[in-house]
Amino acid sequence: MDFIKKPMEIENRSMEIIAPYLEKLNLSEAETKVYSRIIHAAGDVEYAPIIRIHPEAIEMAQKALKNGADIYTDVEMVRTGINKRKLASFGGEVFCKVADPEIAAIAKEQGITRSMAAMRDFGEKLNGSIVAIGNAPTALFEVLRMVEEEGIRPACIIGIPVGFVGAADSKAALAENTKVPYITVEGTKGGSPIAAASVNAIMYLIDNSRF
Repeated sequence: MDFIKKPMEIENRSMEIIAPYLEKLNLSEAETKVYSRIIHAAGDVEYAPIIRIHPEAIEMAQKALKNGADIYTDVEMVRTGINKRKLASFGGEVFCKVADPEIAAIAKEQGITRSMAAMRDFGEKLNGSIVAIGNAPTALFEVLRMVEEEGIRPACIIGIPVGFVGAADSKAALAENTKVPYITVEGTKGGSPIAAASVNAIMYLIDNSRF
């Protein structure tokens, strides 16, 4: 059987297949690349009409990354999916605390999820950073609370939790916020690979060389 074997050729052919589904969405070149990588990661062109990108999200995220901003995630799957060598080339690191024993203890004591406790623990470190949430709606709700009540200001929130309990509501709340640029997906779809792909897409817009 004859099939494409080179990774970049596979990716390029995938983008060619995806392109027709984006033609009528009136996207900028940067938005097209982010949409394409999200759809590529999902293997699902039905994402095309439900992706939502704040007008300033890509620009603000790129600016933050170029300045060495760190990335804070809700789960290890998001952290694992981010191209950390690429991020390091800009001077940033990616952090996840959901598995830390002290976070588990805080979550139990306060009666909240570990992902919520982790975001609270990150606190002011989230200022100027990129927050990438791909699993836990509670983490996204918590970050939005911190934005509203504590004045926390990430450069961009990539909030794409998946599931049937809280995911759609948390993403709707993210899209309704007027204080922090965001990238999200409407409804129940999403997940860690999608959040990580969004981060990587923005990094590749800055520098498309791969490590």
